[in-house]
This record gives sequence, C-alpha cells and structure tokens, in this order.
Amino acid sequence: QVRLVESGGGSVQAGGSLRLACAASGSTDSIGRMTWFRQAPGKEREGVASLYYRTNITRYVDSVRGRFTISQDSAEKTLYLQMASLKPQDTALYYCAAVYTGNSGGGWSDPGKYRYWGQGTQVTVSS
Repeated sequence: QVRLVESGGGSVQAGGSLRLACAASGSTDSIGRMTWFRQAPGKEREGVASLYYRTNITRYVDSVRGRFTISQDSAEKTLYLQMASLKPQDTALYYCAAVYTGNSGGGWSDPGKYRYWGQGTQVTVSS
C-alpha cells in the first residue's frame, strides 16, 4: 500500500506561481514512476508531468512544458510540481499518482495505469 497526500494548492492570478507537493508513505520502494494529473470540471483527467524515480527522466504534456517543473526529494519521499506563468486554463484539481502498471513510459499519461492516488489539491488561476 502506498499513501499519497498532496498539498500546496491555492488561488493565484494569471502569471503567478505555485508549488505542489505530494508526500508518499507506506510501501514506497514499489514506486517507480509518479505523475501529476489534473481534472477540470467537465473534463477528463489529464496527465501533466511524470517522473521516473530511478533515472529522474521527466515527461510533460505540451501545454505545460517550459512552465511546470516536476522534481523529487527522494530522502523526504516527496514529489513536487513547480508551476510558473500560470494561466486560467491551468485551473483544476491536481492529483498525484503512483505505482505505474504500464509496460513502458509511453503510457505515462493514462490514469488507468496507476494504482494509487492522492485526494487532490485545488489550483485556481484568475485572469
């Protein structure tokens, strides 16, 4: 079992920054890949950024590349998402997910390929 707890959400104006954190506990040795997803009202859950712990290789959806940075603190077992130049379209409930069940990293943005999820943290960007 892996428990994930997100924090750091809030309300900011367009152009602002936020840093999200996802603290992992439990059987963390089983975590290979962790990914941030987001879901806006009426929309499907979208993979935003992913990191493979052993190699630190990262992946991003095109809409956030260059603005968001995913990173880890392995000692603290915490995943971060630094978000800059935020836009109103970034408004969503942000989740972290862990224990990827896919065969390769190519499916990293598929929410059906993750076993554990946090409860989410709200990010609201006003224009």
